[in-house]
Amino acid sequence: MSVSTPHICLPEGVSFAKTVLMPGDPLRAKMIAETFLENPTLINNIRGIQGYNGTYKGHKVSVMASGMGMPSIGIYSYELYNFFGVENIIRVGSAGGLSDEVKLRDIVAGIGANTNSNFGAQYGVTGTIAPTCSYALLTAAVDSAEDLGLSLKVGNLFSSDTFYDADPDCHRKWKDVGSLAVEMEAAALYLTAMKAGKNALAICTISDIPAKGEGCSAEERQNTFTDMMKIALETAIRMDK
Repeated sequence: MSVSTPHICLPEGVSFAKTVLMPGDPLRAKMIAETFLENPTLINNIRGIQGYNGTYKGHKVSVMASGMGMPSIGIYSYELYNFFGVENIIRVGSAGGLSDEVKLRDIVAGIGANTNSNFGAQYGVTGTIAPTCSYALLTAAVDSAEDLGLSLKVGNLFSSDTFYDADPDCHRKWKDVGSLAVEMEAAALYLTAMKAGKNALAICTISDIPAKGEGCSAEERQNTFTDMMKIALETAIRMDK
């Protein structure tokens, strides 16, 4: 019997892998599946949010887009964790470099996600929830990067609800409290995983440096950043053992 939600519908007898790689862009999901997976098969295309199954070095791996922003990844991660039996979600996306320690095309992993979002208010706790990644996934990613001979910078991300912020000094303020880079999804993913008792990690490639006016083209963001994919896929294998 197939499982169906308002946003995901799988064919009869099809299931997601234990680990799902989740880029924001559906075209990036397609690129990852067709470039890295053996026998990639499109299993979801509701609302154009493409999801694929395939294998990587003999291990089943799924790739599905999240859309843009915390409300969108909040929907897809919630459904994957709670309705489709997914255990691990690895966000693979782009981010804007904030820290002086990062440069264009560096790869960063978010141990935590500072945020200006009110996403966590839904849980009704008195105080502030700290959105953090899964230690197991982070450790697997760090070990995978080391085995691949790739540099992976670990620190806090800033998950913003606003791309065009009315405060022109917004990025500097979040940089000053230790944020490596700015993106728009990790905090909601981490909170959703924490509530579900599942694992989440955001791995991002620095696609632009806002303060310096440096950046990659949309095509480069969609079709390159392959080192980040390799780290995520090797991490998926480690979590499958």
